[in-house]
Amino acid sequence: MTGPDDGYGVASLPFGVFDAGGGRHLGVALGDEVVDVGALAVARRSGLVDVLDASSLNPLLAAPPEVWREVRADLREWLGEPRWRSTPAARAVVHPRHAVRMHLPFTVGDYVDFYASEHHATNVGRILRPGTAPLTPNWKHVPIGYHGRGGSVVVSGTPVRRPRGQRKPDDEPPVFGPSERLDFEAEVGFVVGSRTETGQPIPVAEAAEHIFGVVLVNDWSARDIQAWEYVPLGPFLGKSFATSISAWVVPWDALADAHVAPPPRDTSPLPYLVDPHDTGLDLDLEVALNGHVISRPRYRTTYWTPAQQLAHLTSNGAPTRPGDLFASGTVSGPVREEFGCLLELAWGGQDPLTLADGTRRSFLLDGDELTITARAPGPAGSTVALGPVTGTVLPSDPSRPARATSPTTGGR
Repeated sequence: MTGPDDGYGVASLPFGVFDAGGGRHLGVALGDEVVDVGALAVARRSGLVDVLDASSLNPLLAAPPEVWREVRADLREWLGEPRWRSTPAARAVVHPRHAVRMHLPFTVGDYVDFYASEHHATNVGRILRPGTAPLTPNWKHVPIGYHGRGGSVVVSGTPVRRPRGQRKPDDEPPVFGPSERLDFEAEVGFVVGSRTETGQPIPVAEAAEHIFGVVLVNDWSARDIQAWEYVPLGPFLGKSFATSISAWVVPWDALADAHVAPPPRDTSPLPYLVDPHDTGLDLDLEVALNGHVISRPRYRTTYWTPAQQLAHLTSNGAPTRPGDLFASGTVSGPVREEFGCLLELAWGGQDPLTLADGTRRSFLLDGDELTITARAPGPAGSTVALGPVTGTVLPSDPSRPARATSPTTGGR
């Protein structure tokens, strides 16, 4: 076990699905170990066995919010007992975290990705539409997003193959082939639990009754495919090939000490988007490319709150299901050190990013490994860890080696 400030203490207890060689089980991370919560519930003869003794988080997601809180309270009580680790039950349900294989923690239903950072949206506008207003007229009135592909959401550690698609070189006809402008996007994702029916919007003040937990997200983006296809309907194949999420789902209630007000606003939202609880989050993200830290975005600078995003997502009466996922869009700050994607960090390729080993990047190369982590304040001065979410870029052609040998690739 590690100390209480490793981010995986009893105050956090993120959920994940692991395999220790005997099938998939629901567990929580505690220090550098994983606790099989299903086996623990059976050993304690708990009435919560039905939602904990499972191979996925979905049964718990489908339960009412009061059950989420009962589960969390019981786990904190059980695992907070000073002598619980000396019991036979503890020895049977604890596994070293480094020795287990992690799986996608829940079956993803619908996936929606927002565009909630004003800094990111402003930077993108300046890069792609120079000489015009960087924000579109609707941006401060409506949380903009696109409906993604839930079936291509993958767990951290899953390699991501460079996508092929149609792109248009300057002054030439369109071509089809591997993306030449592959990018990452550092994001925060929100896992929806319970269920709402068609025609039943979720009020912004009730978001906490529907957001089960939080993950980190890398919404991989093929910028050249995206640029050619997105007019007039928006992102499609430039996004749908892969979206990575962290293996651990941090309960929403574990982030109670991380709630902060969103940035000041110069435009009042419509009444259905007024967030009475100001549920911004104080999360410090860190992005590493091939082991080199290249950015430290701060989620607290994000304009639209998770509650506003969920309220807007359902404002037309769209239903939700246990396992739906919505993400914030790229988290960026006001300075280069806080930009959340290479499109911004290399300013559309005009100013390539230099890594600590001397190699340069405008966009991702085959063999590059991208890792996003985050921390949030917890109770009594502790921290809550999110992530990591990691992915390695594979060549578009499966017959090519996964890591290029050129000294310009940043390979290790």
